[in-house]
This record gives sequence, structure tokens and C-alpha cells, in this order.
Amino acid sequence: MNFIIIGGTGFIGTHLTILIKQQYSDAHVYNLDIVRPDIPLPAVKVSPLKGGQVLRSVFVECDVRKSIEHLPFTPTSEDVIFNFAAVHRTPGHPDQAYFETNIRGAENVCAFAEKFGIKKIVFTSSIAPYGAAEDLKTEETLPTPNTPYGISKLVAEKIHTIWQAKKPNERQLTIVRPGVVFGKGENGNFTRLYWGIRGGKFFYPGRKDTIKACIYVKELVRFMLYRLENHSEGVELYNCTFEPAFTIEQIVETMKKVTGLQRTIVKVPGSILMTVANIVGPLGGKALGICPARVKKLMISTN
Repeated sequence: MNFIIIGGTGFIGTHLTILIKQQYSDAHVYNLDIVRPDIPLPAVKVSPLKGGQVLRSVFVECDVRKSIEHLPFTPTSEDVIFNFAAVHRTPGHPDQAYFETNIRGAENVCAFAEKFGIKKIVFTSSIAPYGAAEDLKTEETLPTPNTPYGISKLVAEKIHTIWQAKKPNERQLTIVRPGVVFGKGENGNFTRLYWGIRGGKFFYPGRKDTIKACIYVKELVRFMLYRLENHSEGVELYNCTFEPAFTIEQIVETMKKVTGLQRTIVKVPGSILMTVANIVGPLGGKALGICPARVKKLMISTN
């Protein structure tokens, strides 16, 4: 059996590869990605790998926006696909980029599975299809996405579901909807928050009780591998976040405690921060996470 990780160079894919090789030392892991693991992206300041550690997978250059073919190995029906490939940073990309990669990528991954008779797919979606709102979301909540990213992820879920429905008694599909995923090598929301606190550039935008659902990356990959091993045919859908979800104040205070930061974080009216973001954003603030869209994200719960 081969473990085929689409988008395996990324944050979650790297942690999953490490876990697979720990639990199945003889497993063949193939990383199909557009980015080589030995060429870090400019935005990646910290690698998920330890110093000197090498990602123990076979890299295969692959752009999911195109048909997946010409592989250096022969897939079998016993293989497993983990589909992590996505354009996800929001804001940060033109609207078309989310649809082109996330939807077309889902189509090509499912076509690849169909071609080789692969029966098991684990697809990483997001809580973004629920839309931002204060009320608690469960797997039964009707998705109402309000961003191109959330819309594209919901459509991608449906594409995978259609693939499974073609042979419902044979195919196994696990869809996970994680909140903000944090951990070593994340280089995203939590990393920006930490550096904002440390640099004195973070303020509570109008409130301290905004709920931000999140999960530790090692907990997420353990759960995905566990469900893969304990799931027969059919479709399983899971929200993957800590319960109860943490408020932004709890997250900030925890970061301060474990890193020894002594800064006092003040609450600033949201209207003032939005005004500043509108001025600073076009002048280079986006690189620091200071822009209207990011301020709005901090003011609305994802529960």
C-alpha cells in the first residue's frame, strides 16, 4: 500500500508524513506537490522539520490544476490518497485562484483515484464553508460560506462526495473540517499573532471574546490516520477543533505565558483599527497582517 499525499510539502502534509513513517516504517510515502520540500517558500520562516531532518517521502512534481499523470510509481487499488492541496490563505489571493486550485484540483484528484481504482481518500476541507458567525457549528449545520475560499472548499467536498457515491459500497471518504491549525512550521495565523504581540503591533479589535476554533497539527494528523484505520466504506465528515473553542484572549494569554512575554494588550475600538488598516494596508501593512480584511476576521467568531 502506498500513501499518496497531494500537497505533501506543506505544513500538515509534512507532519502527516512524519507520523506515517513513525507508525509504518516500511511504508511508501509519495508527496505530490508543486513545491519541492527542499526549496522553502519565502513565507515559510520556520520549517515543520527539525534541524537536519529530511522529509522521508518521494517527491513527485505535480500541479493539481492539471491532470495527474506520468508518475514514477504505479498506483494500486490498495493505496490511500490524502488530498491537502489548496489555495487557502485568506485574504491573500485573487478570487479566481481559490476556485481554480480547490475545485479543479478536487476534480483531478478524484479522476486520478477513479483511473487507478483507489478506494480511500482523506480530504482536508475547512470550517470556512460554515461562514463566520457567533453560533456553535456542528456537522449537521447548513454550510453558508461567504468567502471564495469557503465556497470553493464546499464545492470540493461535493466533488469528492460524488466520487464516493459512484461506488458507495466500495469507496471510503473521510472529510475533515479543521479550524485554525497551529504547530511547528505553521507560518500562518498563530505565527502572525505571536509576532504581532511580541512586536507591540497587536490590539484586541473591539472585543476580547471572539471565538477562534483551532486544533494542534499533531492532534489533527493523528485523528486523520486513526479514522483511516477505523473507517469502512461510506462518507465520514468531522469538524476538527478543540472543544470548547478558545477566545482570542485565551489564545493571546496562553502565548504570552508559554513564551514569557510581559506585554499588556489593550482593546481598541474596531472602528479605529479599521481606519488605521485602511490607511496602513496599501502602504505595506498587508505584509504585517494589517489590512481591513484581517481586522474583520479578528472581530468575528469562528465557532
